[in-house]
Amino acid sequence: MSNPPLAFETVAAFPTPILVIDLPDGAQLNAALSPTLLKREAEQPSKSHSTLGGWQSTWDVDKWAGVPAIKLLAVARNVANRATVDRAGQPVSIMWQANMWANINRSGHGNEFHSHPGSYWSGVYYVDDGGIQADPSLGGELEFMDPRGPAPAMYAPHLAFALPGGLSVGTNQTIVPKAGRLVMFPSWVLHQVRPYRGTAQRISIALNLSL
Repeated sequence: MSNPPLAFETVAAFPTPILVIDLPDGAQLNAALSPTLLKREAEQPSKSHSTLGGWQSTWDVDKWAGVPAIKLLAVARNVANRATVDRAGQPVSIMWQANMWANINRSGHGNEFHSHPGSYWSGVYYVDDGGIQADPSLGGELEFMDPRGPAPAMYAPHLAFALPGGLSVGTNQTIVPKAGRLVMFPSWVLHQVRPYRGTAQRISIALNLSL
């Protein structure tokens, strides 16, 4: 008679959250934000930081893009509080300091790998996905570098870990843009935007939340 399988406990050590929120009123927000951001692009030179082509605004979108930008920031602050606890696991209520900036990418534009020093949470909201949601071959994905490093994939690329999030070990994780979608992540995670290959424009608002 064979022995029953040996029981074991899996401890999910060092988890890294990536939060994906599809805003129910995203269409209304985007209808108001898109013309405001395009007008700003026509009036203001790019304040490029990590961009590989494309246009980037100053870091004060909430000061000039009106009520929709303020509402978006309120959503991000609320999500950050719900996803953050103290070291005892208890809920917190933090008055997050914030900055926001807009990005407009057209054909061939993207962002190189970077992180956001001086912040706790960062995020990106998609005002216009440039057709990527309907046709993922257009590129423009948000890509996160695995902070665990590439060693597992280098040694045995056909193997993974049997736990939630274990299939991507040693590789990168991508999120496909979708208009009305907010993606939030720890600011230290290295991330990039793959080149956009569409003929329209990929419009997003990025934000940082700090103490």
